[in-house]
Amino acid sequence: MAAMNRTAILTKIHKALKKHYTPTVPNLKLPLLEQLLLACCLEDAPPAAAEKAMAALDEQYFDLNEVRVSTVTELSETLSMLPESAAAASRVKRTLQSVFEATYSFDLESLKKQNIGAAQKRLAKFDGISSFAVAYATQTALGGHSVPLAGGALHALYVLGAISEKERAAGVVPGLERAIAKNKGHEFGSLINQLGVEFGRNPFAPNIRKLLMSIVPDAKDRFPKRAVKAPPAPPAPPTPPPAPVAKDGKAPAGAAPTSGKKAPPPAVGKKPAPPAPAKPAPAKPAAAKPKPAPLPPKKGPIPARKPTAPAARKPAPTRVPPRKPR
Repeated sequence: MAAMNRTAILTKIHKALKKHYTPTVPNLKLPLLEQLLLACCLEDAPPAAAEKAMAALDEQYFDLNEVRVSTVTELSETLSMLPESAAAASRVKRTLQSVFEATYSFDLESLKKQNIGAAQKRLAKFDGISSFAVAYATQTALGGHSVPLAGGALHALYVLGAISEKERAAGVVPGLERAIAKNKGHEFGSLINQLGVEFGRNPFAPNIRKLLMSIVPDAKDRFPKRAVKAPPAPPAPPTPPPAPVAKDGKAPAGAAPTSGKKAPPPAVGKKPAPPAPAKPAPAKPAAAKPKPAPLPPKKGPIPARKPTAPAARKPAPTRVPPRKPR
């Protein structure tokens, strides 16, 4: 995108947002660390909710050290007025923890004496301090010119055609400080943050769509697409109810007869026995050979059998006496 086109779009966005939102004036007298904590609550949140969150931290905790040692869940309950209370609570706790580990105190006023570029690099190294918080602290505490942009504001600028998809992913808007004068930086930062909050809450809202398309008519081509719901799965066929069985094990009268015996339930805690091997089918016996038919009887009288003489007996053998020794 050419520089002139980007500058023209940003100038047009600034004029249109002043007609729809009221900019808030930040408190420039707060210490640097408190400006960072306020930025942790203001990121993707309305200004009034961020002020209430800071007041809740001041009322419910004795000092910043008690906030540091509290859990994210406890801080999230305290910051429940914010749209994303858990994320804001995590940023607050991590910021205080990293500052305390680096300085053993909760004082960053010495950074105001350094060059703005060096102070920005120092703040960016602390865990929990996002690019939004660094830019906000640069505006309100370090006296520099840097417009804070949260995720919702960057997405809205992409839809408006002020930045590309790659620049949106990197979180940068080249030429923003040149297009928006320093004396208008607080105003533009407040307006674009309010737009980002409303856009992030519901990008498909008719009023947001109408506002963005009134600024840039071709913004409709870059709006996020609605998720297509998958068709519901067809219901499973109903399973037939089990056959009723009386207490004595017999089917009640009128019940349909069932074939086979009911298998007993498996014993609790025991593994079911393996199925018995199937017995081989008995071999079929070989077909018996047909017996020959008996001969028909002969006609006429049957001749009488001749008597047989008894067999002659054999004479018993004679026994020879043993010989005497000589």
